[in-house]
Amino acid sequence: MADDYLVRIGKLIRDARQHRGWTQTQLAEALGTSQSAVNRIERGNQNISLEMIARIGEALDSEIVSLGYAGPMHLRVVGGRRLSGSIDVKTSKNACVALLCGSLLNKGRTVLRRVARIEEVYRLLEVLNSIGVRTRWINDGTDLEIVPPAVLDLDAMDAAAARRTRSIIMFLGPLLHRMDHFRLPYAGGCDLGTRTIEPHMIALRRFGLDITATEGIYHAEVERTAPDRPIVLTERGDTVTENALLAAARNDGVTVIRNASSNYMVQDLCFFLEALGVRVDGIGTTTLTVHGMADIDVDVDYSPSEDPVEAMSLLAAAVVTESELTIRRVPVEFLEIELAVLEEMGLDHDRTAEYAADNGRTRLIDLTVRPSKLEAPIDKIHPMPFPGLNIDNVPFFAAIAASAQGQTLIHDWVYDNRAIYLTDLNRLGGRLQLLDPHRVLVEGPTRWRAAEMMCPPALRPAVVVLLAMMAAEGTSVLRNVYVINRGYEELAERLNSVGAQIEIFRDI
Repeated sequence: MADDYLVRIGKLIRDARQHRGWTQTQLAEALGTSQSAVNRIERGNQNISLEMIARIGEALDSEIVSLGYAGPMHLRVVGGRRLSGSIDVKTSKNACVALLCGSLLNKGRTVLRRVARIEEVYRLLEVLNSIGVRTRWINDGTDLEIVPPAVLDLDAMDAAAARRTRSIIMFLGPLLHRMDHFRLPYAGGCDLGTRTIEPHMIALRRFGLDITATEGIYHAEVERTAPDRPIVLTERGDTVTENALLAAARNDGVTVIRNASSNYMVQDLCFFLEALGVRVDGIGTTTLTVHGMADIDVDVDYSPSEDPVEAMSLLAAAVVTESELTIRRVPVEFLEIELAVLEEMGLDHDRTAEYAADNGRTRLIDLTVRPSKLEAPIDKIHPMPFPGLNIDNVPFFAAIAASAQGQTLIHDWVYDNRAIYLTDLNRLGGRLQLLDPHRVLVEGPTRWRAAEMMCPPALRPAVVVLLAMMAAEGTSVLRNVYVINRGYEELAERLNSVGAQIEIFRDI
């Protein structure tokens, strides 16, 4: 019995390591042990403590076991079932994490309504709590209250939690106004290839921030100054724009940010800043003019809008399972290109009249999707900055294209690794050909088949694999689904509520 336990543990560790793209030697170096010891562990030939298993899970950013945490570890999916009824879109993951970072600007009490209860939020809350910020869930766990201390204790920061989220990078903007020098751990999150912070630094240097990086730590020194001319972002990135906004909000003067992202999470952050009393001109455009305030001390109550990427996920679930499903509270202005492409492919759907989100600004609709005979699009699927096709929605077109007749070229030019993970669909019967690290050719239609596999280490491809499993006749198993829980609140339970059959389970 013990030997079987060790073999199963070893297989989980080996699969997680291989998905991370690490050799046994690389894992050994991260653990401070030898390659031969890692080899024995993976073959099930060495006793291993729970502490070591937890260390391995942290090194690989994979939930090998879960200690003191009641969430899911694996999913067992009985596929081939039709979905029906209606499902609501939750609030935006990316907006919520930006607003949590933005709360550091405010000396007063911040209440965020209907915050997404996801692992990415939990990691940020662990970081905030560790540096002295008081947070608590209120109104039956629906809303989040945030009260900062007079002085942040950055030396006490929970580095392990910080390293598991890329969102920690957005601490730079607000902290540069509070501290003359501080340290932050390197940002983590999804494995999407090489991503530099230099675009952030090009913007934040204009406020007097200087960073050196040594041994996994960003060392920040601040000699505060005000930008004397417009800041031109070298990358129209979402987090880059948010960091510049967070820095500009406490700059006592006018800051102009050009080549800014106008995406959904940036707009939500702008609306939040306005609630704090900071005037922002040009919301929804690529030029933002921020009228900052040296001091912000207000009690603020804000409702982030719904998540367009979750809406796209649910839409794709309906398409691949050939279901009729109503998706409520869809932020349509951030899905208009996607819907236009799907209309050309033959999607049968209709939508309600538009209505306002709880923030009073974002436009919502209810969208009903019906079983459709889809044809591959004539043009390739590729992302563009808003108002183009959303970068995070590209992976869902892999599953949709696999359900359509013909060949579809998907060009994910933004990330180095993500297109590679889409070929995991081949394990489920897909016919995807990787042309290079950024381009995948998808051949449809697909007869999906059940399989057992590890969860890809990138959020959206992981959900795409889950959707394909829902379409495949038979029982599939998706292992180590922490990455899905980073971005989706109770996804399995919510899909089950509209007819899916997904069981949450653990091996150990």
